[in-house]
Amino acid sequence: MDFVAQLETQASSMRSAALKAGQDAPVPSCPEWTVLDLVRHLAEVHTWAAQAVVTAPEAGRPKWPEGPRDFDELLSWWDNGLSLLVTRLRETPADRPAWTFQGPQLAGFWARRQAHETSIHRLDAELATGHELPSLVFDPEFAADGIDEYLTVLVPRRLELGSVVGATGRVLVHAADAGRAWELRLTAGEPLVVTGVRDAAFDEDATLAGTADAVYRALYGRPNHAIVTGEESLLAALPTP
Repeated sequence: MDFVAQLETQASSMRSAALKAGQDAPVPSCPEWTVLDLVRHLAEVHTWAAQAVVTAPEAGRPKWPEGPRDFDELLSWWDNGLSLLVTRLRETPADRPAWTFQGPQLAGFWARRQAHETSIHRLDAELATGHELPSLVFDPEFAADGIDEYLTVLVPRRLELGSVVGATGRVLVHAADAGRAWELRLTAGEPLVVTGVRDAAFDEDATLAGTADAVYRALYGRPNHAIVTGEESLLAALPTP
């Protein structure tokens, strides 16, 4: 999958939505944020990630940048940061060592992470326009990968930072149109165990199912059409990113 192309596509859609909504529009999915706050956040993330791509693992976490307060200046600063990120991701071998906050410390980590970071905030910007999201936004392969990254990268990161699993049980996460499913084994106070499964046939305590798009959005707490059955509290017990 070309994650850099996805990053560019999602960023372009987010920028268009942000301009349509206006800098002062509230972001329903990010309480207390305006579009200005949302854009500043992603602009800072992109600028920071561009530095991480070329930072050696032993050098440690790059310094967090601060974006301009003026909206027009911020948009220009974002454009520059995104352009630098895309260029570095295109030019840096995916297997080159680089600082990351999770998993193998390789530069390729950042293409995937930033594609999904941007896609979710693209939804936030579109919600800020006041229009409902269509039932399908992301293609099944990309959305299914986002589900996998959420479960195997972001949730473990939250656990490392001190979040805890607060319930015990088994959950099936099923992205039907992508033909992918994951079994989550939750044990209160223990790390989450995630296993990819070939089908959805096991004795689960709860199920989160739907299109890959719907499940992807549901895990991130964005409006969706996924279906939850069984013990919904098990899904609520997952650490949020």
